[in-house]
Amino acid sequence: MTTTRRLMLLDTASLYFRAYFGVPDSVKAPDGTPVNAVRGLLDFIGRLVQDHRPDDLVACMDADWRPHWRVALIPSYKAHRVAQEAEAGPDVEEIPDTLAPQVPIIEAALDAFGIARVGVAGYEADDVIGTLTTRATGPVDIVTGDRDLYQLVDDARARRVLYPLKGVGTLQVTDESWLREKYGVDGPGYADLALLRGDPSDGLPGVPGIGEKTAAKLLDAYGDLAGIIAAVEDPKSKLTPTQRKRLDESRPYLAVAPKVVKVASDVPLPAFDPALPRVPARPEMVDALAHRWGLGGAMSRLSSALRP
Repeated sequence: MTTTRRLMLLDTASLYFRAYFGVPDSVKAPDGTPVNAVRGLLDFIGRLVQDHRPDDLVACMDADWRPHWRVALIPSYKAHRVAQEAEAGPDVEEIPDTLAPQVPIIEAALDAFGIARVGVAGYEADDVIGTLTTRATGPVDIVTGDRDLYQLVDDARARRVLYPLKGVGTLQVTDESWLREKYGVDGPGYADLALLRGDPSDGLPGVPGIGEKTAAKLLDAYGDLAGIIAAVEDPKSKLTPTQRKRLDESRPYLAVAPKVVKVASDVPLPAFDPALPRVPARPEMVDALAHRWGLGGAMSRLSSALRP
């Protein structure tokens, strides 16, 4: 008899950004290095494990936060967050000076505990999450501060998003009923809504004059983006002249936006063990990190949370 396993996927960068801004920067290592994001993330993972008891846990990483294949389609994609363009490899993202040095510590801590950490060159963490969600046979909890991942919500397949509301302390459980009440769409419909209205935080222009409410009404009337495009071509459809004109003029954008906005579901993932560790994989490394960075309390709390 096979047991269905519950999978939890962490959008790691969005969570350590939340932790960084949610935990005071007075939390420092003995040498004065800020470790607020590290402590905040470790405590958040411990709370998630305690509250939701996943069987499998994967920390999904941004191997490339701004993939060139997305930029080639929409050059403005995340352009305002570029600190330095790279000739080869990922562009350098603008990150607070006191957060950047904490990322390697976070990665070392995850490795020390044996929590699977997965990133793939040329893809964002969202794409890793999309691929793992597509492959999953059991329920999936996606923990993210990025609303883009609402597109993966699927009640029939027990896929939901746990979205932190205040720092990382309070979670909004996002399922289809919540999405329909808030936006008037289901999970796949959220991607169409997002590309129609645009998203300044990701550098997505959207369709001029089509805000969130109008986008939701169009999707309700015509089903999906393809249905809206068909309505543009149908002189008998009930689009207003202005909507028809703006959608028609936005065809080049609408032709490429779905590939940019929709997360990939076919990322070539490396082999890894997603099973939630019950004890730290490398206790000596946990102890060394706790001592070096003054994280004894956070390390101890996470170790306790992992125990069955």
